[in-house]
Amino acid sequence: MRIASLVVLGLMAALIAPAAAQQALKPPAAFDNVADRAQRSREIFTEIGKVLTHPRCMNCHPAGDHPLQGADHHEHFPPAWRPESAVFADSCAACHTEANYTLHAKASYQSIPGHPRWQLAPLSMAWQGKSLGEICRQIKDKERNGGRDLALLQEHVAKDDLVAWGWNPGAGREPAPGSQAQAGQLMQAWIDSGAECPNP
Repeated sequence: MRIASLVVLGLMAALIAPAAAQQALKPPAAFDNVADRAQRSREIFTEIGKVLTHPRCMNCHPAGDHPLQGADHHEHFPPAWRPESAVFADSCAACHTEANYTLHAKASYQSIPGHPRWQLAPLSMAWQGKSLGEICRQIKDKERNGGRDLALLQEHVAKDDLVAWGWNPGAGREPAPGSQAQAGQLMQAWIDSGAECPNP
């Protein structure tokens, strides 16, 4: 009986391991062996891209007038609009309260995400449908990123408590890869190596 239990545990670990590996982020030191500084910078940003293109981030950076939901990036239900795009748009705070809210077990989804500043990123920071290189150039552009220089951009990723929600998204949602601290370290390493963007 004990051997059978160990076999079951081993099979479970084998099934879980790929998912856990998918959620990992390489540390900055993993790129130390890339001799070309510009190439190292591009590879570090590609690692950061695992976070930026994850549904926890991408769903709040849509190209259209509606927020997105789920791993498949479907339009928000119930219907919701950007406050700037429709005079009848409701405030996000009508449903998204100050913290994640876990629902009754019989609900079709497990929780409603929440934060005191719950909102969509502005259209100038829409990432949906863009390549990683385009996203990189966009977030570096102070005309589009809210006036942030590279230091403020790093601080936004590393310390902003709304960004932190991506790693604590509530029941039923896969968190962004790694941790906010790791993403902040990668952002700093990207900046230190020249803040180069991948192509295209």
